[in-house]
Formats: sequence, structure tokens, C-alpha cells
Amino acid sequence: MAEPGSGLPSGLAVPTFLPWLTGLGAGMVFLSFLQKLLYPYFWSDLWYLLKMVRCGLWTTGKHGQKGELVTVLDKFLIQAKKRPQKPFIIYEGDIYTYEDVDRRSNKVAHVLLNHSPLKRGDTVALLMSNEPDFVHVWFGLAKLGCVVAFLNSNVRSVSLLHCIRSCEPRVLVVGAGFLETIEDILPRLPEGISIWAMKDSVPQGIISLKEKLSTASDCHVPRSHHAISNTKTPYLYIFTSGTTGLPKAAMICHLAAMKSSTGLWAFGCTPDDIIYITLPLYHSAASLVGIGGCIELGATCVLRKKFSASQFWNDCRKYNVTVFQYIGELCRYLCKQPKREGEKDHRVRLAIGNGARSDVWREFLDRFGNIKMCEFYGATEGNINFMNHTGKIGSVGRATFFHKLFFTFHLIKYDFQKDEPIRDEQGWCSDVKKGEPGLLISQVNEKNPFFGYAGNKKQTEKKLLCDVFKKGDVYFNTGDLMVQDQEDFLYFWDRIGDTFRWKGENVATTEVGAIIGMLDFIQEANVYGVVVPGYEGKAGMASITLKPNMSLDLEKVYEQVVKFLPAYARPQFLRMQEKMEATGTFKLQKFQLVEEGFSPLKISDPLYFMDNLKKSYIPLTKEIYDQIILGKIKL
Repeated sequence: MAEPGSGLPSGLAVPTFLPWLTGLGAGMVFLSFLQKLLYPYFWSDLWYLLKMVRCGLWTTGKHGQKGELVTVLDKFLIQAKKRPQKPFIIYEGDIYTYEDVDRRSNKVAHVLLNHSPLKRGDTVALLMSNEPDFVHVWFGLAKLGCVVAFLNSNVRSVSLLHCIRSCEPRVLVVGAGFLETIEDILPRLPEGISIWAMKDSVPQGIISLKEKLSTASDCHVPRSHHAISNTKTPYLYIFTSGTTGLPKAAMICHLAAMKSSTGLWAFGCTPDDIIYITLPLYHSAASLVGIGGCIELGATCVLRKKFSASQFWNDCRKYNVTVFQYIGELCRYLCKQPKREGEKDHRVRLAIGNGARSDVWREFLDRFGNIKMCEFYGATEGNINFMNHTGKIGSVGRATFFHKLFFTFHLIKYDFQKDEPIRDEQGWCSDVKKGEPGLLISQVNEKNPFFGYAGNKKQTEKKLLCDVFKKGDVYFNTGDLMVQDQEDFLYFWDRIGDTFRWKGENVATTEVGAIIGMLDFIQEANVYGVVVPGYEGKAGMASITLKPNMSLDLEKVYEQVVKFLPAYARPQFLRMQEKMEATGTFKLQKFQLVEEGFSPLKISDPLYFMDNLKKSYIPLTKEIYDQIILGKIKL
């Protein structure tokens, strides 16, 4: 019989497992609470691990009955067969389907196969702007098994000549808008290079690729021309931005290209997405992550010749863009635009890239709506990457246990004065504590190799650190300083070449630049260190540009840096420029500025000096300069 008031009908006993289930439920609730308290990111980290595993299976897998190794080109050919009429590229209103791009690239392959000295494994340099023919030529050459070197379309003269020589191409393919650029260096080009131009009328000594394409066959190119037996063979050469000297040709193997192509998928993109690419195709972000990512998904990309902050959102609305790529200062440029009505009236849901500062990140979301910022970290030639899969503002990713299953990396102590890692008496490096900036290094091994730079053995060796923690180990030096917080989130701090030491303290140029950039009349601020005779380290200097129709308020600049920066981080000198030199990926050039220093004898731009007595920056005259050099004015 049931107990009175038990609520159970007479004759029914209480199930013996009910207390057990109640206890289990309570235990589950408690464990869930404990997990959220102690390991709040466990499930997101686990989900990230599963995606990493899946990406690994994709990039090392084989397909077909013969079990051939898969490349990005193979993935494209599969998509062209699977969805031939789907738009692959939209450019200036014109639509190029997967089939269109396949056939046009076939034409390129047949022309060069029949009319050039090219053979499998040869290198071809490509100098073109963002346009569909960039992809057509790239894929056409890939179908012949050639290695394509993407030349930076912004470099000229000596730098361009250096890039061409370093990758040793047999053929150079030039876009219509770059014939004059090539003609300027034509007499100095290495002998034996065949030059082809995507233009009907060309000067003597240059062959018209465009003319021959009009009569070329678009039939299938046999796979035997481009099938590979090793995924670590060269696929592309992509040049570094050259912010600290001449660009270097980083070797990109097929495996690295395949890994990069899974990035959009890993962040949640689907075949239905429309990806907006305004970054230059010669850069790995646009070509490997953007174009390669669209191929992996079978998605559509909207390609723009050049980034335009004023037309950005108009394009997004016009083409129903759902995802865009960013790098460097692109998001900041958008935030600097005059505010307009309907700025949140768009379909963009994801922004994928790197280099977004925390303050810009917040401002961007507040102004343009609920867009998920998918920040990642990775160098073109590097062997490590991070992905911010949690959406933590300002972070490039998390240094989790799961992540370390794939990458062995460390943040090590660095001597900013000597510009080298700190080693103990035994010669070993050591890790920094959480919250301290350290140099990011990644172990080089079979799983995560480093292939170096074409034609530059010295620079290749310079990027490697040997005998770091034990005899014989080798690590890739990223050149980036990172900070790991108590929750294992990683934050970019600065480049080692950009960070300098003054008054016994380390100065992060990105932080100082952000503070100066908060002033309403400042367009851009580029901070660097300059040598001052008689002083250890480098004194801070900021090159600035003004917003249109705005004037420089030297007292406000002084008030800003005094209010927000410690004494050692305040720039001692200002340089006002009409235009800031930047790379094609919006990285500010510092190399030349550092070389020129703060001398009014060398620099024609207006220069200013921080005067603490007048509580303002004042014009840096020759007399003041001489007194600083002689030590009569103390910094």
C-alpha cells in the first residue's frame, strides 16, 4: 500500500531507481555548473578540435578509385563538374560561372603549352590586379603543373626586379595595366624570360596572350600535367609585404594551400554564402583563404579591383554579400567614413580576417550591426595559426590543450635592446609568464614544416631558432609578440621590429598609435623608434596624417599622449605627412621612416618636438635639433 499523501494510487510501490535518477540528475546539474565555472570554453574548444580533425582529414585525404592526392585545383575541377552554372566570380556586375572559369583557364593552359617553353615544374611570375583573368591565368598555369609567383602589383623598379629575380621565372604574365611598369625594367630583366601580356596591342618583344586566347581551345587539360605525388611540393610563391626591407618569396606547398582553403568553412561559411573579396589577390588572405575557401565550399565570391571604403556597403547591398574578408586597417577605414542612414541595412553576418584592434572591433559592431568577427592569426610563410572561435573581442585565438595537440608553440622572453631572444647561462630560452609579452615561436617538424623563401637562403635561416629548449630542436620565429591571459586567450602585442625600448621600458607601437588615432583630426598615426645619440634604446616618433579639411592641434596631441600614455611611451617627435605609405594589405611602412630619423636636414616634412615646459609639441628647428644632438636638451 502507498503511504498516505504520497500521491500514488493504492497498491503502487515507489520505483527503486527513482532516487537514483534524482541523484544522477542533481549530479549532472552540479557537473554542468562546475564545468561552466571552471572550464567555460570546454564545449567550444572541443567543437574547434573536431573541426581541426576534420580539416586534417580533408587536406591529407585522397579521392577517386586511383587514390590520387587532392589539390585546390582538383577541388575546383570537382566543383566545375558538380555545379557548372553556379556563379563563381562576380566582377563589376559580370558573372563568371564555375564552368566559365574552367574553360577560360583551359584556354590559358593550351596557349602556353603550345606557344611557350613552359614545362611541368617551371615557375611563372604573375603581375596582375584583382580581376577574373588573374584567376584564369593562375588556374591555367596550375593545370600545366607550373608554380605561380604572385607579384605584388604595388611594387616598382628595383623592388619589382628583386622579386622577379628571386623566384627565377621562365615566363612573366602581365596584366594590361602593368605594361609600362614592365617596360621600365625590361633592359634589366634576367635573360631568357618570355613576357606575355593580357592585351591585344603590345610592344615589340612582348607576346599578346589575349590575342592568342581568342582562337585557343577550351577543351579539358589532361590531369597528368598537374597530378602530384607529394603534397609538400611547391604550388605558389607569395611575397611578404616588405615592411622591413625587400619582399621575400614565401614558398606555399599544396598542403598549405589545402589547409588555408578550409578556413571559411571552419568559421561557419556555407555554399550559399556570397563572399566579398576586396583584398589583393597576390596576398595569401585573398587567394588562399578567399578564392580557395570559395572553391572548398562551392560558394560565390564578389571580387573588387581595389578596396573602397565609400563603396563598401553599397556593394554589400547590391550583391547580397553575407561574408567579407578584412586585414589590417580595413575595418578602421570603414569606421572612419562619415555616418549615414541605414548602415545596418545589409545581409553581412561574418567578417573573416586578422589585425582588427579591440577598439575598432567594438566600434565596428556598434555601428554596423550584429556581424560575427572571425579573427585569426597566421603568417603567409608560417607553420602555425590560431582561430578565435569564441568571438572574444581583441583575441586572435586560444592556447588550449586541444590546440597544442596540433601545434607545439611557446611565448619566450625577448631582449628588446639586443633584438634577440633571452637565453640563460646554459644557452636555453624560457617561457614568459601569463600576462607578459613574449615572442611567438612554433616548432618545425614533419607535421608543421617551414619551407622558407625562394632564392634567399640567408633570410630562410634567419627565420629559424635552433637549440631553443634542447639540443637539436628547431623553431620558426614568427617575429610577433603575443600576450596570453589567465583564460589562455592570445592577443597580438606588436612586431619585434616595431617594438622599441626607451627609458628602460618596452614601447608597443600599436598601443601608442591607437591613442594618437583617437584624436578627431588625426587620419592615421604610424609610430616607430629613432636613434638619438647619447641615449640607450630609441626615442618614440609618430608620423601622422590629418583628416581632410582639418588642422593639426599640437597642444591637443600633447594633452592626449600625456593623459593616456606613460612617460616612456610618449613620442618625443612628430612628423606630419600628406600621405602615409602603406603596403597593399594596409600595413604601414616604417622601414624608410626609421632610416630617415628625426633630422630636419634630411626631412622636408614638418617636424615637431615634445616640449614639456610649454605643454605642447613645437616645431623642430635646426637649432633645437643641434641642441638635442649635443645633449643640451634632455629627452
